[in-house]
Amino acid sequence: MIASTPSPPNYTVIFTSVRTPGDQGYNEMADKMVALAALQDGFLGVESAREEVGITVSYWKDLESIKNWKKNAEHTLAREQGRNVWYQRFKTRIAKVETDYEFERKTINE
Repeated sequence: MIASTPSPPNYTVIFTSVRTPGDQGYNEMADKMVALAALQDGFLGVESAREEVGITVSYWKDLESIKNWKKNAEHTLAREQGRNVWYQRFKTRIAKVETDYEFERKTINE
């Protein structure tokens, strides 16, 4: 799904990862973290895709909201588990969204 976010400016956290083999509870934890993030003040949405490289993009109202998410105790435990079990490598980038635009093809039912 493509996140429906308000007009910029806002901020994004881009998390790019390469996983280790196996699941070991990863999918359940990923779902839990998305649900938990959605409860955080300032959370605007999330998009995710995985092939050989996984990319998760979350959107936030401001930098303070991102800092608060990073401090969340359950999120901290999940990050530890990621380092110890799930990820071969990852990189996190934070950026300011200054512009966005979209296209959506309208389907015509015949």
